[in-house]
Amino acid sequence: MRFLLFNISIVTLAGGLLLTGCEKKLDQVNPNAPTVGSFWKTSDDATQGVNAAYGSLLVDGTYMRFTPILLDVRGDDIRSNSPWTAVSNVGKFNLGTADGSGYGWTFANLYEGVARANQVLDHVPSIGMDATLRNRILGEAYFLRGLYFYHLVNFFGSVPMPLHSAASASGFFVQQSSEADGWKQIISDLQKAVASLPASYATADLGRATKGAALAYLGKAYLFNHDYTNAAIQFKAIIDLNVYSLVPNYKDNFTDANENNKESVFEVQFSRSAGGVDLGWQGIPSTGWGKTSARGITFAARGFGWTDVQPARSVYDEFHLEKTKTGKIDPRLLATMFYNDTIDTHLASTPMYKTTFQAMYSANPADFNDLFCRKYENGEGAWPDEFDWRSGINERLVRYADVLLMYAECLNENNQTAQAYTYIQMVRDRVNLPDLATTKPGMSQAQLRDQLAHERLLEFCLEGHRFDDIRRWGWLKDATKLALLKARDPEFNSYLPGREYLPIPQAEIDNNPGIKQNTGY
Repeated sequence: MRFLLFNISIVTLAGGLLLTGCEKKLDQVNPNAPTVGSFWKTSDDATQGVNAAYGSLLVDGTYMRFTPILLDVRGDDIRSNSPWTAVSNVGKFNLGTADGSGYGWTFANLYEGVARANQVLDHVPSIGMDATLRNRILGEAYFLRGLYFYHLVNFFGSVPMPLHSAASASGFFVQQSSEADGWKQIISDLQKAVASLPASYATADLGRATKGAALAYLGKAYLFNHDYTNAAIQFKAIIDLNVYSLVPNYKDNFTDANENNKESVFEVQFSRSAGGVDLGWQGIPSTGWGKTSARGITFAARGFGWTDVQPARSVYDEFHLEKTKTGKIDPRLLATMFYNDTIDTHLASTPMYKTTFQAMYSANPADFNDLFCRKYENGEGAWPDEFDWRSGINERLVRYADVLLMYAECLNENNQTAQAYTYIQMVRDRVNLPDLATTKPGMSQAQLRDQLAHERLLEFCLEGHRFDDIRRWGWLKDATKLALLKARDPEFNSYLPGREYLPIPQAEIDNNPGIKQNTGY
């Protein structure tokens, strides 16, 4: 079953509208190009408009490459020895403000997504069209704006929150909001999305935002603000939809063979075959851009890609703390890392990229004893490496396993620790781990917090959740936990208070007098 690949045929229009008023130069107007006045007229225009808003998820600053880097590399489960400091300095908490490469693209592309969603919200209500379709499209736009704002606030803290596509009466620049006000706006957008989106779609529309996706991010917004009661309500609502379940094979969540499956709550749609063949880097998108991801080559093992991102030895060790019921290694390790797995399987190495770990690295002791990424790589298929830069594997932003473990966390924080066991065990059962109620019965609230940290580390390594988890748990402000992080990942030795947020690109501060730099930069 294939997925919907959003037709972003108005992507140039969206970019042009985004830039309106931003540059003080004489531009020649193309009389054949669509404008605000000529475009937003029909239901097809409304659909193309919201599709363009999805398109901002597929560019370099977002999920085509740099958002996974920013989410992953700061965690203690990931390290980077990349020669490109835009990547390696992320994990060292040492990004500078003079060069906005990488994180600055993320900042810009997230606002591009906001601007496109704002156009939909501003113009679609006045289009004469089917009311049910209009309501759904507006729900999608609220979801996407909430998602883009979610990343902006989560990455950068206090940021402007533009709510319309045109300049305000007080001037073009939007003032910087407080982080608290940012979260309020995110919650408001996602609440509107929940009220408007369907629980599921027909095959032709798979990939669009659903009620479950909006509930998941609404729950995460509450969770990140320690409102465990409201977070629990959202996560339980997802469970009660009876739409989602865990797929039997954990690895099926990270290849292109089983996309948009029953475990997927929301994923970004990539494809090797859709769109053009050009790589989508920066600037206004062109029709020649493909809809592929550069995660594969960026994270790939040495000799198969650039190896800018690698798993940490500490998480490899943690995978070995517990065996399955049959005495085997946790299968999630074999799906997450490319390494000398004969140590664990006592069999021939699991093939990858038409070869084996031993055949590739046995002559090089450093690589032979190293750890590389397997999750989200194309090594299971017919490709010998990632050097064509064209991965078609969808990025799973929220899985049902995440919902179950976040719900368990809420139960624990709401003094329902015994009830939390059930939802943790659902995730453990898939990989045949022993019953936690038998191996660790009667845990206290504090003990279960630490157990959940362990469970989430193993379930979501290389999925961009770890740093967000340790930050919201308060580990960066806890001397004991921070010392643990430094022992697990020496990159934390250069962490300074305030650098849990990324710097706001200096160009934005120079251009907008309403923005101040984050503390610590």
